Amino acid sequence: MTTKAKRRRRVGKKDTTDRYHAWARHTRSSQPPATQVLDFLGRQERPLSISAIAKGMGLPHTARGQVRELLGEMVRDGKVRERKNRFQATGTADELEATLDLTARGFGFAIPTDPEATGKDIFIAPHNLGTASQGDAVLVQVTGRSRGRREGRVVKVLNRAISRLCGIYTRGGRGGFVTPDNDRLPYTVLIRRKNAMNAEDGVAVLVEITDYGTEQKGPEGRIIEILGDPYSVNVQIRMAIEQFDLQRTFPPQVEQEVARLEPLVECTGDRADLRDVLHVTIDGETARDFDDAICVEPTRRGGYRLYVSIADVSHYVRPDSAIDREAYSRGTSVYLPDLVLPMLPERLSNDLCSLVPDQDRPAFSAILEFDAKGRRIGQSYTRSMIRSRQRFTYNTVHRTVYLEEKEEQRRHARLLPMLRSARRLADLLHKRRMQRGSLGFTIPEAFITLDGDRIASIGRAERNEAHQMIEEFMLAANEAVAETLEEAGEPVLYRIHEYPDPLKVDAFTDAAKALGLQLPPTEITPAWFARVLDEARGTPAEYVVNNLLLRTMQQARYAPENVGHFGLAASHYLHFTSPIRRYPDLVAHRVLHNLLLRQAGADSARPVLPADTTLAEAGVHLSKRERIAIDTERNVQARLSALFLLDRIDEEFDAIISGVTSFGLFVELFEYFISGAIPIRTMKDDYYLFDSNAHRLIGERSNRIYQLGGQVRVRLDHVDMRSKRITFSLVNNDPGNRRRN
Repeated sequence: MTTKAKRRRRVGKKDTTDRYHAWARHTRSSQPPATQVLDFLGRQERPLSISAIAKGMGLPHTARGQVRELLGEMVRDGKVRERKNRFQATGTADELEATLDLTARGFGFAIPTDPEATGKDIFIAPHNLGTASQGDAVLVQVTGRSRGRREGRVVKVLNRAISRLCGIYTRGGRGGFVTPDNDRLPYTVLIRRKNAMNAEDGVAVLVEITDYGTEQKGPEGRIIEILGDPYSVNVQIRMAIEQFDLQRTFPPQVEQEVARLEPLVECTGDRADLRDVLHVTIDGETARDFDDAICVEPTRRGGYRLYVSIADVSHYVRPDSAIDREAYSRGTSVYLPDLVLPMLPERLSNDLCSLVPDQDRPAFSAILEFDAKGRRIGQSYTRSMIRSRQRFTYNTVHRTVYLEEKEEQRRHARLLPMLRSARRLADLLHKRRMQRGSLGFTIPEAFITLDGDRIASIGRAERNEAHQMIEEFMLAANEAVAETLEEAGEPVLYRIHEYPDPLKVDAFTDAAKALGLQLPPTEITPAWFARVLDEARGTPAEYVVNNLLLRTMQQARYAPENVGHFGLAASHYLHFTSPIRRYPDLVAHRVLHNLLLRQAGADSARPVLPADTTLAEAGVHLSKRERIAIDTERNVQARLSALFLLDRIDEEFDAIISGVTSFGLFVELFEYFISGAIPIRTMKDDYYLFDSNAHRLIGERSNRIYQLGGQVRVRLDHVDMRSKRITFSLVNNDPGNRRRN
């Protein structure tokens, strides 16, 4: 290379470096200037002039020369196209639509919206997010690959997922700012004084975003409601409702339709009069909507006739009505402590459709015949009129027919023979279900009791044999209806549960063996998993094994294709028994009614979904709504658990090790079923090595072992209300964890 050429090369390099440093004075981003310009252009819907680009990026007038040079280079490289001195990013085949899922650490993953897309989600580094936020629909450009995963950058935000949010207001300057309650939103929202509603410092507020900002400037908004004390139970529940964008009221058109409904009190048309059948409802103490009633009668041949009569919601909620469209949109009721966000308005859920005692109510009845061994030998279905004889609670039935308390038996003498028959049939059905390999999880659930705006207690949710009785009858009806509809060729939404991922099964097997279980040779069948649960039953490892197995399973979902239900070891299954609170059950009622009409000679079928909605679309939507309901319920439990412990710093608790990682332990408190973490940095008595195969931490000097499933004593160190994270430390080295290699 000549001296002149070398000099040109050095000068060119110096020019680029100087240009970068000059640019850096105008922006806080660590990205190279060309990348910043390309990211900005990729989010624009139309070509822009140089001055508009500089202004949009928040650059001063003096930076326009640098912008012009960069654009020239990118035009030559084919990254940008120019027309009449206006510039636009070039499209690419590596762009795809996705939904953004952010982490609390600032980076995110783009989940492709194309159901046919394969491979892992696309990693998006913080500097490649642009102004995109949690849940946004985005256009992503794949820029490379690292460690087996695609990487990309957000080119454009197609649709904003969050238009309002809850957070804590902090006063300052000419207004203040709101820190989002959700730690997946890594920004604060500027609130100017005129938009602050005179909010006090530290209160929880609801904010509407008015400007999503730029890469250099964060979002801006206005307070639309002051919620109050963020350490209040009611405020925490409200913030969860807002986080998941749930509706607390019904639109006026829905309320007007409901007000016009007339109760059905006459048994007319194709309805069977079953008011003489001894139906009863059995629910929890606080239940207000009763959508299923049962009766069991012995038959002459030593078998049983089971009536499962379900509230006939389809009589009142007609397809594509305002009520129906709103119910479909919600998908399911959401149950929170002392609060229900219902799928249907209260007049329907708690009155017209509710199978209250001593009132005639329209129902849809599945009448199932069983032999003396509990085998189903016949089934029929009819729209009916029933009259519930008694509103039982699970505890009352448990005391009456399982504990055989004399006082309860005298009080319910008229219904005692029916309840005894119900117990015998339920026992037979449960035995047969377990024999075929249905999984019987034994995972206790936390139950939160409120006293006004205070958490009175957190403990184990009660469950007894009466719960099992009703569960068996509902499962039997759901299976029978699913089998009937498939045999008749009626399209419907099945409740499917697919086979677990073999890699997850291998991980579960390793963990179970690490807990000391003697496992049979691995088979990915319901029966094999049932044997593993039996092996763990009654051992110290039972709780952890049940939790690990549950994490191994795929999520059940709704789909028009019947692939069976792995967890129940059932070839046919759908949801039929709870149409007041689940839309898929309402679909099953409508489809079954169409079948009955066709069998009676009707020529055409009635619609079963809102207009222009397919079963495939409904399956995806309703599965998503169910997941949102579950996530909301878990979010509220995490919030209230953190709030419950907030004033108990330095208290000690007994816990079980529910997870082991290289960065510490996860534990769950025995008494309260509250989860938290023990960071390895707090375990200062030794240097601990992570044994991933055996799921344990081993002290390098002491050889002390902290094993998955081990019991420990912990001290509460910290509660973070924003992240809902609870941090503990070990109180002492539990001898139960001391093992030698």
